[in-house]
Amino acid sequence: MTRPDFGPQRIVCLTEETTEWLYLLGQQHRIVGISGYTVRPPQARQEKPRVSAFLNAKIDKILALRPDHVFGFSDLQADLAAALIRAGVAVTVFNQRSVEEIFAMLWQVAALVGCAQQGERLLEAMRAQHAAMREAVHERLQQGARRPRVYFEEWDDPPITAIRWVSELIELAGGQDIFPERARESLGKDRVLPDPQEVVRRAPDLIIGSWCGKKFRPERVAARPGWQDVPAVRDGQLHEIKSADILQPGPAALTDGVAQLHRIILAWMDGPGRAAAGELPREGGDA
Repeated sequence: MTRPDFGPQRIVCLTEETTEWLYLLGQQHRIVGISGYTVRPPQARQEKPRVSAFLNAKIDKILALRPDHVFGFSDLQADLAAALIRAGVAVTVFNQRSVEEIFAMLWQVAALVGCAQQGERLLEAMRAQHAAMREAVHERLQQGARRPRVYFEEWDDPPITAIRWVSELIELAGGQDIFPERARESLGKDRVLPDPQEVVRRAPDLIIGSWCGKKFRPERVAARPGWQDVPAVRDGQLHEIKSADILQPGPAALTDGVAQLHRIILAWMDGPGRAAAGELPREGGDA
């Protein structure tokens, strides 16, 4: 006997991470609308109508799709969620900020569409990938390398430091976030650096830019007043990770995003990190 499918059949995803996850689960047939900012997976933009930005959407356009469930993200979408709820739509808004909260969100979405076991297998593969990264870092530490100090910049004007899941992924990948105390601030405005010279004082070995929605410009970062003597600038260690790969709290960050962090960090540990292993820790920002 065929098991009845009680999960939602017509889903609108107001952010990218649930769209990507449903595709990975093979459940893309359930999606009837997506965020206009969706780039992962690329075929979603060709196959699904774009019905929202991040903070706003045309409610009538969403309702015309006859959704039986809408997935959203964060308190920033509270007003949008409330309007849909008042229109009689079932809405789930996740608010994941840490790596473990991302894992929990992904499991919940998988369960909602009847794919809990498949979801668990995919999540276990991600955890195995993370365990292998930790082991690779441990081996290098045992061989005398040290962890690089990392400044992650989410936006340039004003400078915004790493959000919590990015900070945690930096640590997982082998680095040390130089602003761990700021990472727990969920809102970007609360992670704005009031004094960019604090980066100079904390002397990162690596600078990683992920300017949400625009290209990272390392030459502009290197030209900031007083930054010329920052180790990362002095040694040409300025790197970009695309925001779609690291700043969406879903599969991308846990796979491609952390893998890119890991490659950058291991390359440093295998080179400058070995030569610098005997240095005393610099002042400020050690986790």
